[in-house]
Amino acid sequence: MNDSGRNGETPVQSAPLQYHEFPRPGKLEVRATKPLANGRDLSLAYSPGVAEACTEIAANPADATRYTARGNLVAVVSNGSAVLGLGNIGALASKPVMEGKAVLFKKFANIDCFDLEVDEQDPEKLAEIVCALEPTFGAINLEDIKAPDCFIVEKICRERMNIPVFHDDQHGTAIVVGAAATNALRVAGKRFEDIKVVSTGGGAAGIACLNMLLKLGVKRENVWLCDIHGLVHQGREIDMNPQKAAYAQASDLRTLDDVIDGADLFLGLSGPRVLTQSMVGKMAERPIVFALANPTPEILPDEVREVAPNAIIATGRSDYPNQVNNVLCFPFIFRGALDVGATEINDAMQLGCIEGIAALARATTSAEAAAAYKDEQLTFGPDYLIPKPFDPRLIGVVASAVAKAAMESGVATRPLEDLNAYKAKLDGSVFKSALLMRPVFAAAAKAERRIVFAEGEDERVLRAANAMLEETTDVPILIGRPDVVTARCERAGLSIRPDRDFHIVNPENDPRYRDYWENYHTVMARRGVTPELARTIMRTNTTAIAAIMVHRDEADSLICGTFGQYRWHLNYVTQLLQHGTLYPVGALSMMILEDGPLFIADTQVHHQPTPQQIAETVLGCARHIRRFGIEPKIALCAFSQFGNVDVESGLRMREALAILDRWQPDFCYEGEMHVDAALDPEIRARLLPDNRMEGSANALVFANVDAASAVRNVLKFKAGGLEVGPILMGMGNRAHVVTPSITARGLLNMSAIAGTPVAHYG
Repeated sequence: MNDSGRNGETPVQSAPLQYHEFPRPGKLEVRATKPLANGRDLSLAYSPGVAEACTEIAANPADATRYTARGNLVAVVSNGSAVLGLGNIGALASKPVMEGKAVLFKKFANIDCFDLEVDEQDPEKLAEIVCALEPTFGAINLEDIKAPDCFIVEKICRERMNIPVFHDDQHGTAIVVGAAATNALRVAGKRFEDIKVVSTGGGAAGIACLNMLLKLGVKRENVWLCDIHGLVHQGREIDMNPQKAAYAQASDLRTLDDVIDGADLFLGLSGPRVLTQSMVGKMAERPIVFALANPTPEILPDEVREVAPNAIIATGRSDYPNQVNNVLCFPFIFRGALDVGATEINDAMQLGCIEGIAALARATTSAEAAAAYKDEQLTFGPDYLIPKPFDPRLIGVVASAVAKAAMESGVATRPLEDLNAYKAKLDGSVFKSALLMRPVFAAAAKAERRIVFAEGEDERVLRAANAMLEETTDVPILIGRPDVVTARCERAGLSIRPDRDFHIVNPENDPRYRDYWENYHTVMARRGVTPELARTIMRTNTTAIAAIMVHRDEADSLICGTFGQYRWHLNYVTQLLQHGTLYPVGALSMMILEDGPLFIADTQVHHQPTPQQIAETVLGCARHIRRFGIEPKIALCAFSQFGNVDVESGLRMREALAILDRWQPDFCYEGEMHVDAALDPEIRARLLPDNRMEGSANALVFANVDAASAVRNVLKFKAGGLEVGPILMGMGNRAHVVTPSITARGLLNMSAIAGTPVAHYG
């Protein structure tokens, strides 16, 4: 609660409170997914049209997933009796936490969620309430319910409900701990079946973690559980329940200090400062310390390392490496369960989730995760046992592993026909370009092309090259200093190395240097380039080096432009590669928006294109749009509309239209028109009822580069559009000049575009 300010001043609100209150209270809202703009929409959404959906569901309850949101709707249910770090604060006070959980479901797995705070402390009555909610939801996430009540609630709900019921505090924590332990043991060179585990905390999360460790191979007799009263031992009566009793040891030892000797793994889910340095000193060689109490762990990592420098440590905090965070698990296990119509979340699904998370940490770190955690070393090892929450690969890897386990264990009511296609769809939900790029990657897979990157020392290029080696058959060639490239690969956590995994051209010392500058001089001798200048350019200008490699047929295509100005790079590309029918026609950008792709041209090459250049741009657009499996519908955009104003841009567009009509291409094009007429068929029909285009245009060609570039940037920065490109049209796929804002995934996409021989799409 904020105290009133002195002298009538308004009290200063903390950042968290401001976040929760403004610009509107809370973190959730409900939005309609269907239009409700007129009487027809109303009759479909409600009476009388809704009756048909009701009748179908009454006849076949499984159809609820077809006609309602139930199949993608989860309830986060709590009575507020054990809110993390706050205790029993009651149902109402727990609402911000439950809203937050719902937001995470939506953010990480696109699962819709209602938070339900239930003012009921009796576990059996709470279970009754939850069970009665089954018609509304596709799954239930129990949250922040104290032990042992949570065991009772979950048991009743799982027995009575035919949808997944998952207590995240138990099983979510156990899954992430299981993944972290799997990789920690791999790093330490130990096995589950051989280790001694000492745990503090006999609550829901602690018991669930121990149960999971047993499923992973730990022997029950090697588990020593301590709580606030000391060791859980046979014959103890104080503060016991069946879940704790399962781990009771037949021993005369009584304290944590007594039992820690020789422990391989300490698992803390208790309270601050429970573990001391002297206790760590008694643990086995290369100890594993999971101090997960929040906000203050059982022991701080620095204190552990003072005693055991080679210890492997995890906490529940984000300011230390290896944060055990349930968000690595719960969105994706629910995603997989919902998508196959699972009736429960069983052991097989949880183990599948563990292996998916653990395997992802062992793989090369994604560029997106690296960008989100710029100051951290994300290389598998003691300080990187589990992925980061913002690693976008989690949904594809983990949810598909869960779905597979559900199908194999027989709890899936809607099995998937193609698991690989399902994973690709999930990846496409976070990598916007993934689905649209599939035809391009498929075409590129049919050929093995050599792609040279001019800026080979850039981390984005290194990540793109690594992904090329993992996902394509193309051969990356990087221009850069080998020692710099090696150091940056190591810093980025990439296992690839120059001359082992990819070719490298060292501009400071390459045996082909003389051949390169002499070739360049031969081409440019009558364009003012002296031998001395040619030698300097081939030492310092990596774009020119890349272009000469393509010119000499040492590479099939080049990619440049991760820094610097577009036309500067284009100059060197055209110097060496423009000849005959090959010349820059224009630059095409595919903007991926919420409702699909929109292509924009010419965004870079011709400032004021002639009618002939506009017509050639339209042809190039159509050719490249078809590479993505899309039939082009191209609008020629100008200030005038269908001849209504004789402005300069309109006159050029009209002449371009006439040229296209003479060429008679086999795709849809129309103009000249405003952008709104291009995108709205009703506006276009009012202006010219017999226009030749149906529906919305999917490509906009502009009369000058200022307009094209402005629309491209507005779509990128204000509409959340993701750019693929710019694609340099007219150069036979021998060169592409990107822009400095491109990402590593953008470079991978461009490498796939460059990796397709021109015959595949010409």
